[in-house]
Amino acid sequence: MNAFFYYFYTMIEHIVELLMAAVYAIWDLIVGIVDVPYYISIFRTYRGELTPAGWVCVVLVHLLILALIVLIIYLIYRGLRIAFRFKVPVVEYEKLKDEVVRLNREVLKMTYEKDKILAMKVSEMGVQVNPNLLETGEIENLETEGEGEGEETTAVSKVDVSELRFPRLSGVDQYFKTEYKPPEYDNTVTLEEICQRFRNFAASRLGLYYDLEIMKRTFAAFGAAKMVILQGISGTGKTSLPYALGQFLMYPAVICSVQPSWRDRTELVGYYNEFTKRYTEPDFLKTLYEAQYVDDVRVVILDEMNIARVEYYFAEMLSILELPRPEERFISLVSSTADSDPEKMKDGKVWIPSNIWYVGTINNDDSTFAVADKVYDRAIPIDLDEKAESFEVPDEPPLHLSYEHLVSLYDKAKEKYPISPEMLVELDKLDNYLIKHFRLTFGNRILRQIKDYVPCYVACGGTEIDGIDFIFAAKILRKFESLGMGFIRDELDGLIKYLDHVFGEENMQISKAYLNRLKKAGVS
Repeated sequence: MNAFFYYFYTMIEHIVELLMAAVYAIWDLIVGIVDVPYYISIFRTYRGELTPAGWVCVVLVHLLILALIVLIIYLIYRGLRIAFRFKVPVVEYEKLKDEVVRLNREVLKMTYEKDKILAMKVSEMGVQVNPNLLETGEIENLETEGEGEGEETTAVSKVDVSELRFPRLSGVDQYFKTEYKPPEYDNTVTLEEICQRFRNFAASRLGLYYDLEIMKRTFAAFGAAKMVILQGISGTGKTSLPYALGQFLMYPAVICSVQPSWRDRTELVGYYNEFTKRYTEPDFLKTLYEAQYVDDVRVVILDEMNIARVEYYFAEMLSILELPRPEERFISLVSSTADSDPEKMKDGKVWIPSNIWYVGTINNDDSTFAVADKVYDRAIPIDLDEKAESFEVPDEPPLHLSYEHLVSLYDKAKEKYPISPEMLVELDKLDNYLIKHFRLTFGNRILRQIKDYVPCYVACGGTEIDGIDFIFAAKILRKFESLGMGFIRDELDGLIKYLDHVFGEENMQISKAYLNRLKKAGVS
């Protein structure tokens, strides 16, 4: 055994000697590199023989050596920092351990609070949770409480939260049953007064300025279609206008910011999660459901709606909104029913109420998609290409306007200000002219929108010819942009002359300006 110890001692001694030799060598290297006196002696020996070029090289060599010394010092410094970085004193280690324990306790506490909040939401549906059962992570043995005197509590066994597939919609039911109080509506205003008051409200309360003409077109459009498209350059107030309208009507507009990834309707109306057994309930769906309880006018904004393809995610809604009978406008959410489903959901479907208008904003640039004719045909587009000048107005309060009253104003306008028979004859001739020269026609849908829009525009304070001018440019002339026929320049000139002949040179200015822009842009 002694032989082994001698052998081991000799081997370790040899290794130690090699390591020490390496340390000495490194030390000698460092000392040699920083040996300034040696460099001075060499310099004195050869300085008398140096040429100008040699002096330059000497300077460069000294700079190089200096940089090498700095690098070595930096490496030593970094090595020492790495060596001592993780040497945490025992006291600090104990503090860290205590902090970890404290954070774990906080996590447990937050989890407990989350369960309490979840239980409160369940209780809002008429179910009360035993708080002592929260620590188990399960919600069982729930009890329902009677609200009246003499009512007895009834035990409900093992009611799982997952059975409440629509917690937000069920919360809407509870709110309107227990807390909601209908407002007092101002149902004496006219359409013209609404336009003027909204304009003044936006200016005085929000610092947003719009031409009165834009107000007329907007409210007239609401009387002709359920969807309005605000288009134009950025910064002209496309999103601000419907937002201000929501504030004016005393119910904030719901802003749905469209994302490029939107591909189908689930982005708006949600979907059923098979894993959680819950239905995702976006604000859009909640607004649809909530509007069934009220007579308010609600506004939904599809902000930058063409950043994704509108005909993908909004196609079903467009088709439903066009159904002639409002009572048939349902959207299906789930294929089956459950006892815990919201009260106003029937057979897994939610009714689309008529007191909601949908306003889409469009930026026409390279980052967006072209809006399909299917969308344009079902909506009223309004161009916002300029910012209105600021103006001073007295303070204008918001307005509680009922949907029933607004619809009655539109119905009265259509009865009182129908398009004159003479103008209908001229529109029919104009339709035949477009068919003959451009192979375009009004179509039944657009003709119906014209007949609805013009009377509402007149009731808002406009004239019949100006209403026809706007709707003709917005609905018919817009289609010229897609023709792509370079040989119709003369036909456009002919159309301008035809408009002058039929409607007068002083009228149809919007349409004629639109045609001239097409000519200049080279579309024609």
